Amino acid sequence: MSDVTTLPDEGLPIEIHLSDDELDAHREHITTFIEETIDDAGVDGAVIGLSGGIDSTLTAYLATEALGTDRVYGLVLPSTVNPDESMSDAERVAETLDIGYDVIEISPIVDAFFTAYPTGEDDQMAAGNVRVRTRAVLNYFVANTRNAIVLGTGNRSEGLTGYFTKYGDQAVDCNPIGNLYKRQVRQLARHIGVPDDLVEKAPSAEMWTGQTDETEMGVTYDLLDAVLVLHIDGPLSKHATATTLAIEVSAIERVEELYQQSEHKRHMPPAPEPL
Repeated sequence: MSDVTTLPDEGLPIEIHLSDDELDAHREHITTFIEETIDDAGVDGAVIGLSGGIDSTLTAYLATEALGTDRVYGLVLPSTVNPDESMSDAERVAETLDIGYDVIEISPIVDAFFTAYPTGEDDQMAAGNVRVRTRAVLNYFVANTRNAIVLGTGNRSEGLTGYFTKYGDQAVDCNPIGNLYKRQVRQLARHIGVPDDLVEKAPSAEMWTGQTDETEMGVTYDLLDAVLVLHIDGPLSKHATATTLAIEVSAIERVEELYQQSEHKRHMPPAPEPL
């Protein structure tokens, strides 16, 4: 989808930003969650895939705050479709936090899949998902060797719209920032001192060259968050939401479509009821 729907110039007519006190409460809530998850699992620490994007960056900052530098390990997993600057940002995050990390080029592994099934290589979505799922396997491989769990980096906006690869970037043990909308992720990141260039970086799953989240979804994150708050999570009807946001109903329907079509991603694989 090439056209991206945005909010009117006057911006968001509702307030989903968090106050400083609320940000501090979320920070404490999330770090406590990470600590308790590690303790309950009886493991030594956590592994996190670092992409250079804001979600993995915020998760890494909070995990390091919760566990200390010696209990968090990063993986930078580039492929041929990842811009060099993204991988540099990922390494910068690890070095800023002073956590151990490895850089593992995934292209040889991905190429083995393409060799095994050449028909799929030219399918952009299928090939992109292979890259994401390869990273998931490596995350768990390293986590197993370190007696660690895998921290996911998904936020609430992505979770509700299915903007993740099933058994890929959501093949994780927990999602520490999974209760935050994208706008709130940026706000909390800035609040705890993440550099502005990472906070404002255009989000991309980098499944193929030139991909951006907003172009693929067809809506900006600001608009998406507003519709999620008012309509999907909130009480307003489709038409009331469109009126409140001063946008076309078709934009609301696009978000509804993303939510409904991804329902299966938010549940365990179904099985028949016991007889």
